[in-house]
Amino acid sequence: MTPLQKHVSFFDRNKDGVIYPTETYEGFRAIGCSVALSAVSAPLIHAFLSPKTNNGSLPAITLPIIVAIIAKGKHGSDSGAYDTEGMFVPEKFEEIFQKHAHTNPDALTSDELKEMLKANQQPNDRQGWIASRTEWEILLLVAKDKDGLLQKDTVRSVFDGSLFYKLEADNKSLK
Repeated sequence: MTPLQKHVSFFDRNKDGVIYPTETYEGFRAIGCSVALSAVSAPLIHAFLSPKTNNGSLPAITLPIIVAIIAKGKHGSDSGAYDTEGMFVPEKFEEIFQKHAHTNPDALTSDELKEMLKANQQPNDRQGWIASRTEWEILLLVAKDKDGLLQKDTVRSVFDGSLFYKLEADNKSLK
């Protein structure tokens, strides 16, 4: 699996290679998102990604996202840390912190995150910018540390697909 496939496969709750909105909802709840955020996010994510990743083999009405071809769903105005094939680009990842981590070289504040999003915004790419902003703001919500910082190691674990499993385990241990 590519790093991007590993990233999204967490949401493939039954591991059949296809993610449905109910699975995305369950995944969001598992990482600590509220019922409301999960309920709003799942259909929006699927409305955006399903047409790009569904090769016509499944009924489009169910809004499936096919993990194997998730790279087709890559949007603009992002960090570039995944290339067009879904591979991780370490230089682009490091660039996030080199350019935007002013307070702490290994973490982003909320304001630094906003700065990065603005810098990555491509002209006439409202959809890509909204997608990027939403992804990063949800990440900040569920993964910031006690000081409100988004640590570099945490961000790296999003790109390799491991953060969601850690958050799920942390949330289970709180119950």
